[in-house]
Amino acid sequence: MPTAIAVTSSDLVLPPHDRQTPPAVVQPQETLESSLLGMHALIEQHGYVIALHPRAGTTPEERAVTRRLHTVRSVLESDRIALLGVDLPPLGTALLAQQLRQLSMCDFSPGVLASSVRLLAHYIYAGALLGSVAKLDRVPVTLKSHAKSWVPGAQFAVLAGPRPQLVRLGAAQEPLAGPEFGTRLLVAQGPQPPSDWVTVTLAPAWQVQAVATVPLPEGSTRWWGTGKLVEFAAGLSDVSVLYQLVSSVRRETCHWCGLELIGDRCGFCAAPLREPEPAPPVRALPRGAT
Repeated sequence: MPTAIAVTSSDLVLPPHDRQTPPAVVQPQETLESSLLGMHALIEQHGYVIALHPRAGTTPEERAVTRRLHTVRSVLESDRIALLGVDLPPLGTALLAQQLRQLSMCDFSPGVLASSVRLLAHYIYAGALLGSVAKLDRVPVTLKSHAKSWVPGAQFAVLAGPRPQLVRLGAAQEPLAGPEFGTRLLVAQGPQPPSDWVTVTLAPAWQVQAVATVPLPEGSTRWWGTGKLVEFAAGLSDVSVLYQLVSSVRRETCHWCGLELIGDRCGFCAAPLREPEPAPPVRALPRGAT
């Protein structure tokens, strides 16, 4: 069975691209008991579990979710649960989970799959079109932008990752930095969408290969600080390209738990990659010696 991929909410489970892509599971569940039973069943069935959760934990809801996940792993005393915090907004996290679900069907070991999260997140362009940035605290916002957000009709295009950027839409707007590779764009509209700028202007500018409309995750309005938004996330969708990206990185063995990893940190035990031992100094032979 493939490694199980878990997310913290059912609205972060995107529809699969094909019948082969396994679904994601939701962890933690409503109670600690149900979370323990559910996680134990996942380990028994899949062997390993990779659970994505918000890294920042800036709201009480996020902190409670993270605490319960760590409690579950501690009570089960399992080294087969990877708890990985991500800085992406909700729709970007959903896209990342979908990519992991696709790659879980490939021949990657659980360790490689878990440590690929940081790599994959770097190639996800996640942002939103906002009607106000007055309550936005996840992306750096200048005092000038805060002041402009009170102007009636003001709209802002915000990129949370891979590099934060904020521009005010208007006649002299600067372009929103986009990917330099082919992507599929996910679009989720809030209850009060500011406009159709994402599909009409941004998608052609980014030269996306396809556009898909999905429901807005429940946590998006809280993450972005407003209900007047259109959230978007662009990323790789072809599993062969994703496979090539991950497999091109050199694999190492974790010195602590023994799992494979890519990058500089194990996804399961969080142990950093051990620095190679320096070569012993070469001692010169005395003159005339052989």
